[in-house]
Amino acid sequence: MEKASNRQRVLLGHLRSSSAPWYNNHESSLSASDCLAEGSAAYGDDVVVVAAYRTPQCKSKRGGFKDTHAEDLLAPVLKALIEKTNLDPREVGDIVVGSVLAPGSQRASECRMAAFYAGFPETVPIRTVNRKCSSGLQAVADVAASIKAGFYEVGIGAGLESMTVNSRAWVGDVNPKVKHFQKAQDCLLPMGDQAAVDSHRKAAAASASGRFKDEIIPVTTKIVDPKTGDEKPIIVSVDDGIRPNTSLADLGKLKAVFKKDGTTTAGNSSQVSDGCCRCIAYEKMCCYAQRATHPWCIQSICCCWAAGLDLEDIDLFEINEAFASQFVYCCKKLELDLQKINVNGGAIAIGHPLGTTGARCVATLLHEMKRRGRDCRFGVVSMCIGTGMGAAAVFESGDGSDELCNAGKSKATISYPGIRDSPTGMIRARLGLLLTSQGHTVPSYSPSICSGKRIAGVGELRFRVFTSQPIPRRYSAGTQAQETGGWESKTMPANLCF
Repeated sequence: MEKASNRQRVLLGHLRSSSAPWYNNHESSLSASDCLAEGSAAYGDDVVVVAAYRTPQCKSKRGGFKDTHAEDLLAPVLKALIEKTNLDPREVGDIVVGSVLAPGSQRASECRMAAFYAGFPETVPIRTVNRKCSSGLQAVADVAASIKAGFYEVGIGAGLESMTVNSRAWVGDVNPKVKHFQKAQDCLLPMGDQAAVDSHRKAAAASASGRFKDEIIPVTTKIVDPKTGDEKPIIVSVDDGIRPNTSLADLGKLKAVFKKDGTTTAGNSSQVSDGCCRCIAYEKMCCYAQRATHPWCIQSICCCWAAGLDLEDIDLFEINEAFASQFVYCCKKLELDLQKINVNGGAIAIGHPLGTTGARCVATLLHEMKRRGRDCRFGVVSMCIGTGMGAAAVFESGDGSDELCNAGKSKATISYPGIRDSPTGMIRARLGLLLTSQGHTVPSYSPSICSGKRIAGVGELRFRVFTSQPIPRRYSAGTQAQETGGWESKTMPANLCF
């Protein structure tokens, strides 16, 4: 208990520092109390997200940010973090910004300038990261990992994208070798238009009721009249891509964009947008996973398992709606409760500035979890990533007592059908998150694993791990779990095999 209290005092001390005269007159609105839950993970190396804010997201080339420089999107959110939390900017160990389309060195320089505009000293470093659509989430995960590693105590993870300024994902010629490989199959699902309508409907309701107010930082910028060249100052405070009157009939009139007989249209795809989001993290992000395997939705499962949870334990999901077909596929494949998913709409309505979306989903999720209070304990952010990858993260609300950590360690044998005749290195790569997150260690592989051969008569590869908490016994339809002599055997559902 004393250790937890000391840590809370250290963190709050960063927020109440009086060394920065231009904001030291504000009292911090943050407070903390001792967690009385026995064996709480709060006594370990949890990472706490204390604030998450974003700009509105506006239509690329036509919206409120069409004449706004990228650094002018980032700076207001950085400054808001300082002002709203009374953070001493000198305490920040690193700022990590997810970005996709801008050249790496250019975007890194823009972010550095934005940090100076916001009042950060030159001693605070900054870098960018690119994992395509999950870049913003990857930035938050990188900060969490660095805090857990002890590199620093306070960090900021963010996402930034101006698809007006940087609109091309690929500059130059494509290697002709690509023509010799089979193209990725488009996911054709007829329910995509309905998902798009639902996204706009939920986002419109959330915006009208003020549910985005706490997460959006209004931005003062300018807009240029394309005919006269005159500049007009404006304040952008709402997402401008939401269309509350979208209907199935309207979407049904749109042409397919990828192939003539396809079902993916501009109406059931995410919007090309400009925007920025920032999350400030301290020394509770439970777990993070990224995968390069089919199906892409598998990362949500592995992330929940690594956090000691089942999908049924999750109260809210933020799944990025890159395309309606991909979104519906994930919901159906994971058999999720639609009442828990994207309750305030998603990227089809709000927009998808590539580098920003991961962090934006985190901000939207955490503010919704806060509104729901004790009735909402666990949330998941999940998304597909270009070139056939996926990422997910589990967050726990501070209002709930923590049961993730259990006294003692459990032995488990986990079997995954479908990973057959694979080299040991590939097994480690595919299951690395499950084996290393939350204190997992691997003492040794059995001979069957070392040789990369499947166990005779079983058709599955099995390995042993020591975990800091029991492997979830309960999962979803098709799961088989049993205990034998203190060991637990778990088989992944056949429809979710690697």
